[in-house]
Amino acid sequence: MPLYLFNTLGRELQEFKPLEPGKVGFYGCGPTVYNYAHIGNLRAYVTHDILVRSLRRLGYQVTHVMNLTDVGHLSGDSDTGEDKMVKSAEERGKSVLEIASYYTDAFFKDTERLNIIRPTVVCKATEHISDMIALIERIEQRGYTYRAGGNLYFDITKFPTYGELARLKLEDLKAGARIDVDENKRNPHDFALWFTKSKFENQALTWDSPWGRGYPGWHIECSAMSMKYLGEQFDIHAGGIDHIPIHHTNEIAQSEAATGKKWVNYWVHNEFLVLDKGKMSKSSGNFLTLQSLIDAGYDPLDYRYFLLGGHYRSQLQFSFEALDSARNSRKALVDRLFFLADKCSDLPEAWKEGEFISEKAKSYQEAFNRAIAEDLSTPRALAELWGLIRDTELEPAEALRIAFDMDLVLGLGLRELLQAPRAEQQLDSETVKEIEALITERSAAKKAKNYQRADEIRNMLKERGILLEDTPQGTTWRLIL
Repeated sequence: MPLYLFNTLGRELQEFKPLEPGKVGFYGCGPTVYNYAHIGNLRAYVTHDILVRSLRRLGYQVTHVMNLTDVGHLSGDSDTGEDKMVKSAEERGKSVLEIASYYTDAFFKDTERLNIIRPTVVCKATEHISDMIALIERIEQRGYTYRAGGNLYFDITKFPTYGELARLKLEDLKAGARIDVDENKRNPHDFALWFTKSKFENQALTWDSPWGRGYPGWHIECSAMSMKYLGEQFDIHAGGIDHIPIHHTNEIAQSEAATGKKWVNYWVHNEFLVLDKGKMSKSSGNFLTLQSLIDAGYDPLDYRYFLLGGHYRSQLQFSFEALDSARNSRKALVDRLFFLADKCSDLPEAWKEGEFISEKAKSYQEAFNRAIAEDLSTPRALAELWGLIRDTELEPAEALRIAFDMDLVLGLGLRELLQAPRAEQQLDSETVKEIEALITERSAAKKAKNYQRADEIRNMLKERGILLEDTPQGTTWRLIL
């Protein structure tokens, strides 16, 4: 079944066809490690993870490259911008490298807790300065640059298709238009490839270059590092929609100016996560971190489940009520899987891949595959998972087997949850005796038709996080996740 992705470049669903059969080169914009990632940032990385998981499940060998911007990320090229790394270091009384190291570790702690597979290659900007300088030299040799005010700029008027990704018309980008203030620029949309002069005279990290001692512009970092590990042409580039008009537009211009070839075939962009106050933003203080959700009593996978409930190209409204709903749904999902596991006469059969499954079970799997193949529709995919595990006509082992296959894409860690020691095994013996005594009392109450007392016991145990399951063989119990 072919995979279709919405390609921002063409503004349409397109069948994915890799440059090299069986292999995929994928670059996803990583974080600027000057602060904790907020949960809106993390939506992008869950989206990238779903895409990588989907491609690998289809049999592709995926090389996933992600950058870490640990130097010189400016909000703009002029004095109206601010260097986020320098500002964070100054505020905390640390060096830029100390800040970068601390927040890099924090970022990967978050992604691990969200069950995001680590990229094949993680590349730091500070470790690839020579690659950036070499790429800038190629751009300069092809006549796309000019020097002004001590800096080296890319001249967008030399690149006729500039703005195609964002559907910006070059002729409309008038020199008088104001996007920031930089008197050195010929056109306000020109962008810096290399800085030697800026308001950041205390820039902590600088390097020698053909243009003087300085540091790279933000956009050149991604072009240089992606091409180093994926080549001058590769399959997929992904990021948030906020990168379309400037960062990704500039990446395309400088990359294709250097090589004279089309750089990337498919552009995948996720929409914003929004609060009641609007888009999450560190600069405005309007954001939440994953740790803040954990401190409020949520499991990181509750948040992953919440994200799966919205299509990546749709703006997603965050609220704690919605997160509560996601948490309850995930708990119910896991409870149902434990119920199916208890029904398996031979549970290890459920772990086996490639075993025979019925036509009805296969229909759920095929419907799931179609949902993912149609632009990674995780809401539809979740619905198919729920239909599968609720279908009482299926053998429990085959339902579990297919659920685990679906989870190769969803990434909820379902197999691992079922293979982990059951929580009730960790209760002390006195608590277990008390629970079993209440279950015995409830059974006696039901036999005596005292249903009010039976319901009271069930509800009392549920409030303590204990789920009862009535079966023909008797009542079983387990702790609710």
